[in-house]
Amino acid sequence: MNILSLIGRSEPLFAADIERREAELSAAVAGGRFLVIGGAGSIGQAVVREIFRRGPRALHVVDISENNMVELVRDLRSTLGYIEGDFRTFAIDCGSVEFDALMRWSGGYDYILNLSALKHVRSEKDPFTLMRMVDVNILNTNRTLDWAREQGAKKYFCVSTDKAANPVNMMGASKRIMEMFLMRASVQLPISTARFANVAFSDGSLLHGFNQRLAKRQPLAAPRDVRRYFVTPQESGELCLMSCLLGENRDIFFPKLSEKLHLTTFDAIAVKYLAAHGYEAVPCASEEEARARVEELIPRGQWPCYFADSDTTGEKDFEEFFTEREVLDMARFESLGVIRNEPVFDAVRLDGFERRIAELKAAGVWDKPDLVALFHEMIPDFAHMETGTYLDSRM
Repeated sequence: MNILSLIGRSEPLFAADIERREAELSAAVAGGRFLVIGGAGSIGQAVVREIFRRGPRALHVVDISENNMVELVRDLRSTLGYIEGDFRTFAIDCGSVEFDALMRWSGGYDYILNLSALKHVRSEKDPFTLMRMVDVNILNTNRTLDWAREQGAKKYFCVSTDKAANPVNMMGASKRIMEMFLMRASVQLPISTARFANVAFSDGSLLHGFNQRLAKRQPLAAPRDVRRYFVTPQESGELCLMSCLLGENRDIFFPKLSEKLHLTTFDAIAVKYLAAHGYEAVPCASEEEARARVEELIPRGQWPCYFADSDTTGEKDFEEFFTEREVLDMARFESLGVIRNEPVFDAVRLDGFERRIAELKAAGVWDKPDLVALFHEMIPDFAHMETGTYLDSRM
C-alpha cells in the first residue's frame, strides 16, 4: 500500500531540503547526545529513526509504552542494524521520579526532543483525561525544560500541532498554551518547535483504524465534511529533526502549502484505501446498516462504509498552520515555512495558570468547565464549541 498515493501525492515533501542540508544535519547528529521523550509513538519512532541512521554519539529514548518500545528496537535492528554510539531505551514516564533519576545519571544531553503528547480531540470528553492532557502537553514540558536548562542543552525541541493555530478544541489550545511556556523558556534556553499535519496511519488515528477495521472485517466510518493535511511518518520525523537542528531560537516550522500538500477528506481516502486492498466502498445510510451488511458485502469484494457529517466537539472543518498575526519566513527553505517569534509572554498569566491547576488538583475534584474557563483566560479568543457529542459515541 502506497501511503503517498492514498493521501493524493506522488513525491515526498521535504526531499529537496533534506538533500541540501544533509551534511549539516549529519554532522550535528554525529557529534551529539540526544534524548527523545515519547520516542515510541508514531512521530517519536520516526524521529528516532532519523537520528539513529545518522550515527549519534548517544541516543536515549524514553516512553511509557513498553510494547511500542520493544517494537521500535526490533524495527531498528531489522532495518538499520546497529550504531557505534550509546543507544538505550527506558520505559518510564517523563513526569516521574525515575525520569529525574535518569537525568541526574545521564550527565545531560545536547538535544532534547519532546514528542510526548495527548493528541486526540476525544481526550477532552471528561475532566479527568483533560487534566492528564494538561499534565502531558504543558506541565511535563515545563519539567523537562527545567532539566534541559539546568544541564545546559544546546536545544530543546517540543512538537506542537496545526490545531494550535486558532484552536477550537482543548487539545489544540493545550499546545498553544505550551507554546506560550516555550516562549518564556526561550529567554534562557534555545527552543524550537513544529506545527504539522495529521501523520497518515499513526497509532490511534482514523487511518490507522482503517487497518484495524479491515483486519477485523468491520465497517469503515469517516466524516465526509472534515478536511485535513497529511504527512507520512518519515516526513514527520524529518520535519522534527530539521526544526531541532536547523531552527533558530523560538522558530516554529511548518510544511508549506503547495501542489504536493493539499486538504483531503477522510471519506476520499477511505475509498482509495479500500480500492488498494481490492474492495469497492459501499456507502450505507447508518451505522446499523453498515454493521448489518458485513457478511453480505465483503465476500462480493465490497466493503460497507458509513460517511456522515461531523457533529462532535472540537472538530474544525479544515486545518491551518499559522495565523495572520504571526510573522513568517517563507524564503529560508524550499518546502518549509517558519514562524518567527519574539520572546513575548505574560509571566503573570503563565504563573497563574500553573497555580490554578495546582489548586484544582489539591481540591481533589474538578469539572470540565473549570478547565475550559482557565483555557479561555489564557487564550481570550479561544473558539471552543461544546456540542455535547464526542467521538467515543461514534463508530
